Amino acid sequence: MAEAFNNSVRALSRITNSIAMGANAIGTAVVLALVVVVNYDVVARGVFHKPFLGAVEVVQFSMVLIVFLQLPDVIRVNRLTRSDGFLTVLGMRYPQTAGTIRHIIETVSAVFMALIAVAIWPEFAKMWESQDYFGVPGVFTAPWWPIKLVTCLSAGLCTIIFALKVISPAAKPELIRMSEHEDDK
Repeated sequence: MAEAFNNSVRALSRITNSIAMGANAIGTAVVLALVVVVNYDVVARGVFHKPFLGAVEVVQFSMVLIVFLQLPDVIRVNRLTRSDGFLTVLGMRYPQTAGTIRHIIETVSAVFMALIAVAIWPEFAKMWESQDYFGVPGVFTAPWWPIKLVTCLSAGLCTIIFALKVISPAAKPELIRMSEHEDDK
């Protein structure tokens, strides 16, 4: 029974890791596309006096996409910005206490991410139905629903990753788990 549970957790972990890495790669592609847009706007504005209309809207749209596409992988590799100094010092003298506190933090984080996903879903559904857009009509417009969908899916994936960290914590959580084989050591 325990072996089946562990195998299921490992399989789910592999799937979520793959999705998180794929989303990170897409987020990186969005960063590169944003670099092209900004550079095009700078050159078009400076040389041809014809700025790229909608550059500001594209940057705003892209920033949200980048954050939420890359967030699951950041959580996966334990690089979320936070202060672990206290837990590191505590872990040297009281490793079980530090582990318990880390579990509590990851559980609370999973709950918050689940709340974000639940809160954003109705907004996504509304934007999908209404086809609301942002931007300046006649200049540049884009629909809101892709941002809401990416936010909801990302928060859902982050919830799963945090939950997996609670269920199967690493022996040394400050280390990055790079491959499946390192987890077995």
